[in-house]
Amino acid sequence: MRQDISELKWNDQGLLPAIAQDANTGEVLMLAWMSPDSLTLTLEEGVAVYWSRSRNQIWRKGETSGHTQLIREVRIDCDKDTILLKVEQVGDIACHTGRRSCFYMRHKDQKWVECEPVIKSPDQIYQDE
Repeated sequence: MRQDISELKWNDQGLLPAIAQDANTGEVLMLAWMSPDSLTLTLEEGVAVYWSRSRNQIWRKGETSGHTQLIREVRIDCDKDTILLKVEQVGDIACHTGRRSCFYMRHKDQKWVECEPVIKSPDQIYQDE
C-alpha cells in the first residue's frame, strides 16, 4: 500500500533529510536522507530505510552491520521538508564508526574533539565486507 507522501516538500534531488532520534531518551543518533521510495518502505516495513547518496541507492539501515532501527514513530516538521524518525536502535550502535551516535564530536578549545567512546570497532562490525 502506497503511503500518502505527496504533500511533502522534496528537494531538487527528490530527497528529504531524516533525523533518527532514540524514542526513549530523545538522543539524536544520526541524520540521513530519504527518497519517496525509502520513506514508503520505512512506513510499510517498520524499520529505517534510507537513500544512500554515495551509492545512489536504497539503504536499509543495519543491512551489513546488524544495527537496524525499529520505527516507533514518524513525524514531519511544520514546513513538511524534514522527517523525524523516533527509533529503537538495535545493538545500541547507530554510527558506522562503532559509536552510539554519529554526533560524537564537539567543539572545544577551538577544535573538534571526540566526546563519545567507540562501542565496537568498525573492523569487527564490517569484517565480512
